[in-house]
Amino acid sequence: MEVDVSGWSGEGEFTQTLVDALKQFEDIHLIRVEDAQASRTDAGYNFISNEVYLVFRFRNRVEPVRRLGLVPGHRKLREKGLTLAGVSAALGTVTDVGPPDYQDDGMLQYMRTQRIIPPYQTRGYKVVEMVRVYEASASDGAGL
Repeated sequence: MEVDVSGWSGEGEFTQTLVDALKQFEDIHLIRVEDAQASRTDAGYNFISNEVYLVFRFRNRVEPVRRLGLVPGHRKLREKGLTLAGVSAALGTVTDVGPPDYQDDGMLQYMRTQRIIPPYQTRGYKVVEMVRVYEASASDGAGL
């Protein structure tokens, strides 16, 4: 498995936890993590937005068929070993990650908030982290 973090600044504890959980899946060929442009910092909070792109491995499967209804034969099929829905179901069982906060056919989205109170200060700040997980292929424009 390849993990590409060259487009990621390294900010976001939950993003790192999510990537570590995704490394356990054998059917994921590539994980690419990037900073999203929505990240911003203001006086009372930090908003961190990261995007994770997954490329899945393919498996070959042989299926028996009949040609013209009489002649037996075999057909080779190439199918993905894992889908985004399968990743969602598997991540739902991981205690540090859990099920996504939002999910549709092409994306999983996680939102996490954390209150940070630095030592020797009376006022802290809030960190809001949003991570979106997409399925990608090697030919996508995401730089994969």
